[in-house]
Amino acid sequence: MSSPRISLGEVAIVGGCGHVGLPLGLAFADRGLQVELVDKDEDACQQVNRGVLPFAEPGAADVLGRVLDAGQIRATPDPAAVAGAENVVVVIGTPIDEHHNPDLNAFQATISEIGESLVDEQLLVLRSTVYPGVTAMVEQLVKRLGKEVDVAFCPERIAEGQAMAELCELPQIVASRAPRALDRAAKLFRTLTHEIVFLEPEEAELAKLFTNTWRYIKFATANQLYMMANDFGLDYERIRAALTYKYPRAADLPGPGFAAGPCLFKDTMQLAAFNNNNFHLGQASVMINEGLPLYVVARLEQRYDLSEMTVGILGMAFKAESDDIRSSLSYKLRRILRFKAQSVLCHDPYVTVDPDIASLERVLGSADLLVIATPHTVYADLETELPVVDIWNLRKDGVRI
Repeated sequence: MSSPRISLGEVAIVGGCGHVGLPLGLAFADRGLQVELVDKDEDACQQVNRGVLPFAEPGAADVLGRVLDAGQIRATPDPAAVAGAENVVVVIGTPIDEHHNPDLNAFQATISEIGESLVDEQLLVLRSTVYPGVTAMVEQLVKRLGKEVDVAFCPERIAEGQAMAELCELPQIVASRAPRALDRAAKLFRTLTHEIVFLEPEEAELAKLFTNTWRYIKFATANQLYMMANDFGLDYERIRAALTYKYPRAADLPGPGFAAGPCLFKDTMQLAAFNNNNFHLGQASVMINEGLPLYVVARLEQRYDLSEMTVGILGMAFKAESDDIRSSLSYKLRRILRFKAQSVLCHDPYVTVDPDIASLERVLGSADLLVIATPHTVYADLETELPVVDIWNLRKDGVRI
């Protein structure tokens, strides 16, 4: 066994400047751990080291300033930085390919990239949402590297916009085949919360996929019921308000809306692939949720001559009060409307990376029709004489089209 070069209490987070890695690193640093954020995105690393968040996350900016001042955190694009940490946490994107099959290349490439820098007696924690069996694959990859490294899987459970609170409020799932790795991972995450839930790695991998898929199916159910009511000229929100009123068994029935983002669709497809593509409920949910923008436009065509209209889309992020446009169905809506309408204008108060974003004044001054695609609160009290399509019921006027 090689002599350990690690420092107790230190954490290196691979993918540390992303939406999952950065809040985790900030939370660890704020509790006294020395944190190295390892990320290929050099611009994001520079931003973090200057005290600037690369994306919006409520509560994170103050923590970043505090831990930078204390010297508890720094960001670097150098993968060799993992060598100095007792705990190496891998938080990277786990995409699906163009055929909606899991793409395992990202994990293989990451382990290969940091592999030579791993040190015996380190704890390697997988934090990404992974296809079942990836933990076992990583165990074998590390073994083939000849490294005596403990491996654990501890899936992230946060929601964007609530990360800084939920990291310390939610129980942490900890999984490993090795008792020592299980104990070490539990000790690491007890710096954030006292509640630890223990599972086997494959159980934990499925637990994370089940969580996201369950949410996706619930949203699909609501969207299907919305379309059903709407087709009969009825307001789904009036019906939902009545059936949920003081009736706990229906309290979790969501309202309609675009179910998107970087996780829910992807993880539903990963679960389908895991079960040999035999997941009819999940696949039907994909058809419903991904089809909602098409449904909205089809209903608009029944009411308006879109070919003679400028349509304003309000909100391009995938969720309210966020700047994250990954897998946002607002962009699918825009593509469809650009084919159907005379012109399309878009606004979002948070999104800065899209050059096609127009000012709200321009959208309101030029549009003939508005569609609220993302329920940012700024649109709730928008004063306009234009017709507004609001399937989120943000403006409390009902959701009929």
